Amino acid sequence: MNIKRKTTIKDIANVLNISTAAVSKALNDDSRISEKTKQAVRQVAKNLNYQPNHLASALRKGKSNLVGVIVPRTNSHFFSSVIQKIEEVLNKEGYNIIMTQSSESYKKECNNIDTLLFTQVDGIIASMANETIDLAYYEKIKSKGIPLILFDRGENDLNVDYIGINDYDSSQMIVEHLVKQGCKRIAHIGGYRHTRIFNNRIRGYIDALKKHNLPLDNELLIESSLTIEDGRKKMTQLLNLKTKPDAVYAASDYAALGALQILNEQNINIPHDMALVGFGNEPFTSMVTPSITSVNQHSEEIGKQAALKFLEYTKEPVIKQSLNKIILNAELVVRDSSNIAKVE
Repeated sequence: MNIKRKTTIKDIANVLNISTAAVSKALNDDSRISEKTKQAVRQVAKNLNYQPNHLASALRKGKSNLVGVIVPRTNSHFFSSVIQKIEEVLNKEGYNIIMTQSSESYKKECNNIDTLLFTQVDGIIASMANETIDLAYYEKIKSKGIPLILFDRGENDLNVDYIGINDYDSSQMIVEHLVKQGCKRIAHIGGYRHTRIFNNRIRGYIDALKKHNLPLDNELLIESSLTIEDGRKKMTQLLNLKTKPDAVYAASDYAALGALQILNEQNINIPHDMALVGFGNEPFTSMVTPSITSVNQHSEEIGKQAALKFLEYTKEPVIKQSLNKIILNAELVVRDSSNIAKVE
């Protein structure tokens, strides 16, 4: 099997019998090169299917016009919507994005960071994986003088910009809603406490129960990866309790969907016998039966603010980052799964 060698600047120079420096200048539209030579170089480059080496160019210029984006997964409307807005805003300013996903794996996230740094990206916008506890790789980004902007999942200890919602207040809002529906035994299928946003949601849930003089039962507070399968398993676990909950608040719409599947399979009346609330306002929440009450995180605005924050750093001669939070107000979108008053 013959592998075709990649065309180089030297190949173009040999065809035209000019120096490689002249070819490079022509390809970069240097004013010192005549228009006739530029056209000849472009035509030969096209004929030889020449592809510029962006990495080498970035090393020479100290600027790649590339921004790395790291997300836990791309099959989520929240993350895909954030990515779309980041790309839209950055494209208008001449930047392209390199999108990577960690699949909630710390090891894969570290590999993503190494790849993006090797590619000489001008900045990194990231949301951390569920497994991430050690922040050394994120500190590595900062040590390179590269702007780091975190969204949705981030850690205060990194002292960088963060864009997200108030997860603590959002949990309080959910519990408040369920209490108003008459619920008294509210369970929480949460994320892992070591992740700041999920810890804040758990704290908000606990404090809201105290505020309304509702008992905190450890059996009703469950940590998980918040997948659909987790939602199914944890909902089954809750239904097997001696005293079942009358409401479930899941910290992810995917876990809420899994919980909904189990409730429907067991013919449990939703919301009268069991109210259900998710988090994230994924499109499917309005399409399933019953539709799922959820929290709108304003993903497009998060993406926009993250991109704008990066662009601010492109105007600074020296990158000096500090903990700077942009916190958006979340919105509870009430649907059939928790609207007991409407059903009655």
